[in-house]
Amino acid sequence: MSPVTKSHGRVTVRPTLKPRELMTDSPDIAGSWTAQIITLFPQAFPGVLGESLTGKALQDGLWQLQTYDLRDYGIGKHRNVDDTPAGGGAGMVLRADVLEKAIEDMRRGTKGVAPLVYLSPRGRRFDQAMAQDWAHMDGVTMLCGRFEGVDERVLQHFGIREVSLGDFVMTGGEIAAQAMIDATVRLLPGVLGNAESAVEESFSSGLLEHPQFTKPAEWHGHTIPDVLLSGNHAKIAEWRKAMSEQITQDRRPDLWEKWRQK
Repeated sequence: MSPVTKSHGRVTVRPTLKPRELMTDSPDIAGSWTAQIITLFPQAFPGVLGESLTGKALQDGLWQLQTYDLRDYGIGKHRNVDDTPAGGGAGMVLRADVLEKAIEDMRRGTKGVAPLVYLSPRGRRFDQAMAQDWAHMDGVTMLCGRFEGVDERVLQHFGIREVSLGDFVMTGGEIAAQAMIDATVRLLPGVLGNAESAVEESFSSGLLEHPQFTKPAEWHGHTIPDVLLSGNHAKIAEWRKAMSEQITQDRRPDLWEKWRQK
């Protein structure tokens, strides 16, 4: 069985089939926020998470990534991980016994408090509040489904939370996992260059973000609002708050109603 693929410090994430005893395995970084992923496609990681601010933070050891190739836990010479649905129907379902081995192996490497999550369209919708909760934990462990999903008994047995990226169906959980990790990692201390950026963004206050402008001052006849060039920070803050409220009310009445009821 291949070892866990680990990314921490300045180590690059690469799937490997070398036995653990033939590898020089770098130690985990103590206290570093860790994302653990069970997936049939470990080569999909870090993906976009290895770029820009999240990629630099990964290289600097501000967070870690561990991938577990579900195929390594498969049954027989073909490493089967799925079977036909009980009761009939189209597609295939990930087997409970295969998932059990992968989850137990993964949990042995879990340190501190890390929710166990299954990326599922029927789960609670992921939002900024959940990202903030995860950022205050020690990490998150994610199961990326494929085919028709996973054996329900696995979710019940391990008390796995189902979390959805949105009201649509994808071919697997890998893209959703990367989106959720990105939203969480950028909230970790030291990841963003300006700590205030995370405070002022959409959803952080319950409202959508106000419009942003930069140079040039005039572009195709469009000008920057005078208040933003006034230097009056109190007036600027007042304008931005008013714009956030108006945009939220117009575009997301559901969020506006929640904000009003606070």
